[in-house]
Amino acid sequence: MNTNRYYLKLCITLIIAFSSCKDKESGVVKEDPFDAADTIINSIRALEFPPRTLNILDFGAVADGTTLNTEAFGRAIDSCYKLGGGKVLVPSGSFLTGPIVLKSNVNLHLNEGAIVLFSTDHKDYLPVVHTSYEGQELMNYSPLIYAYKETNIAITGKGTFDGQANNNNWWPWCGKAVYGYLEEMPNQKDEHNLPRLWAMAENNTPVSDRIFGEGYQLRPLFVQPFECKNVLIQGVTITNAPFWVMHPIKCENVRVDGVTVNSHGPNNDGCDPEYSKNVHITNCTFNTGDDCIAIKSGRNNDGRRVNIPSENIVVENCYMKDGHGGVVMGSEISAGVRNVYVRNCRMDSPELDRAIRIKTNTLRGGFVENVFVKDIKVGQVKESVLRINTYYGIYANQEGDFMPAIKNIHLENIEVENGGKYGVLIKGRPERFVQNVTLTNVHIKSAKTDLSVENSEPIKFKNTTINGKLY
Repeated sequence: MNTNRYYLKLCITLIIAFSSCKDKESGVVKEDPFDAADTIINSIRALEFPPRTLNILDFGAVADGTTLNTEAFGRAIDSCYKLGGGKVLVPSGSFLTGPIVLKSNVNLHLNEGAIVLFSTDHKDYLPVVHTSYEGQELMNYSPLIYAYKETNIAITGKGTFDGQANNNNWWPWCGKAVYGYLEEMPNQKDEHNLPRLWAMAENNTPVSDRIFGEGYQLRPLFVQPFECKNVLIQGVTITNAPFWVMHPIKCENVRVDGVTVNSHGPNNDGCDPEYSKNVHITNCTFNTGDDCIAIKSGRNNDGRRVNIPSENIVVENCYMKDGHGGVVMGSEISAGVRNVYVRNCRMDSPELDRAIRIKTNTLRGGFVENVFVKDIKVGQVKESVLRINTYYGIYANQEGDFMPAIKNIHLENIEVENGGKYGVLIKGRPERFVQNVTLTNVHIKSAKTDLSVENSEPIKFKNTTINGKLY
C-alpha cells in the first residue's frame, strides 16, 4: 500500500473513532474504535523472502551445546544477505553462540528442536553497540539478537532461544538478593552505572560518548531491532533473559505473533515497543518476571530529546500469566503513547499484579491517550484491574517539572473473577486530572476495595458492577 494513502486512511479512521461521542440513544450509531485497530493490522504487510535456505551447519556450526558458533551464525547471515536474502536455518540441536546480528531480508528460522544457547562469557558481547537501557540510549554490551537500521527481518520457527541468564549470570547486577546479588558485589545502582548514565542523558552527552560495557553492570537486551522497518518475530520460545526480552525501538511495522516468553528474571518484560509505530502483538503467551507488555517512549530528558511517541499498537489474542502488569504504558514514557488497542486477551495468575496499568511521574512527564480495551477475561490479579499512577517511582526523587497528561482510557466487556486489592485504582495530579475514563460492561468480583480514585474526572460507568454493586 502507498505509504501516504495508508496514513491518510488511518488518520481518517482515528478521527472518526475519537470524535464520535454520540450513541444509538441519540440516533447516531457510534463508530467502533477498533476499526482503527484493524486498519493498523492490515497496514503491517506479511514479509516475503527469496526462496533460498542456508543451513548454519554448512557454515561450520556444531550442535553440541559447547562449541561457540558466533562466527558460523555471522557467516550464514552475511552470505544470505549478500545473495539478496532468504532463510538462515537452525536445525534441531543445541547451538552455543554469542550475539546474533540480523541483516536486511534475512529470516532466521529455528526448526522444532533447535535450541540456541547464548554464551555466559560477557566478553563475547563486545565491542559495545548503540543500544539502550531503561529508556536511555548508550553504547553497551550487544543485545543477544540485534539488528540496526535494517529492513525486512524475521525471527521465526518452533525452536527456543535460551539467554542462560540466572543467579550466577547477568541477574545479580540488578542488586537484589533474590537474583543472586551479594553484599559488596557491583550492581546497576552504583554511581558508575545508572547514575552516570542518568547524568549523561540529562547533560545531552552524545550517545557515542556514553560508553559502558566491560567494567560496568548494565545488562544487555535479549531481542532488539533498533531503528528497523518491517519486523517479524513469530513462533519461537524465549527464556532466561538478562533484561527486557523483545524491545523494538524506533521501529515501524512490527508483528510479534505466537511467541512464548517464559522468563522470570529481573526486568524481564515480555515485549516493550519503544518510540515505535504500527505494532501488532498477537497469539502470544507471556509468563514473566516483570511487565508482560510495556509500551514505552524514553526516560526523562532522553525521551524528550528523541521525541518520538509510541503509537498505533494492537495487542490481541494473548495470554498473560505472571507479571507486574498485563498491558502497561510506562514508566519510560517521556515522549508519549497514543492509540493503543487491546482485545480478546486472557490474564490470570496469582502472580499477576495488574491487568491494565499506566505509570509515570513528573520527571517522566509524557502523555497517554486513546487506550481502548475490550473483551478481556481476567481470572486473578493481585492489586487492581485498572491502575493509573502519576506518582510512580522506584528510585530516589521522582518529582520534576513535567506534568503527565492521561486521557481517553476506555474499558469494555471485561470479566474479572478475582479483582485483588482494588477494582480500579487511580492516582492523578491535582494540577492535571486524569480525564475521560470509561467502564462499559465491566464486571469485577472479589475486589477488597471497589474504587480508589484521586485527582480524576468522574469515571463514566455503563452497566458496570464491582463486588455486585451496580455503578
